[in-house]
Amino acid sequence: MVGRFHVRPGDGDNEWLVWDNAVNGHRGRCRTQAEAITLAADLELQYTVHGPRDQATVRRIDPPMPVDGWNRHVGKLDAWISEGGRWLGRVWHPDGRVSFIDQDDLRPADDRQRPAGRGPGAQ
Repeated sequence: MVGRFHVRPGDGDNEWLVWDNAVNGHRGRCRTQAEAITLAADLELQYTVHGPRDQATVRRIDPPMPVDGWNRHVGKLDAWISEGGRWLGRVWHPDGRVSFIDQDDLRPADDRQRPAGRGPGAQ
């Protein structure tokens, strides 16, 4: 289940914490919110709520590809993770936020005719 890691303001003006909900403690400190969001997003690829994520369930996309979701140009897809038999795409939004979006709700931004639901193993 994604959502184990959350970004929270720290004690100082330039401090952001990455909170680990599974252990109820912070996992990292960063100087900017953007750095903390990046750390939290990378930790989501490494861990599930139960421990280390099987890396066979992670597919990275390099270079990231623009995707459409619930609207056009929702962001850039840079990784897939398999959770509960479904592939979720890690999408970076233009404002710096990160979402994990179900395979059926993503499609390449440059190919509006491609069917939805094309996870990393689809042909």
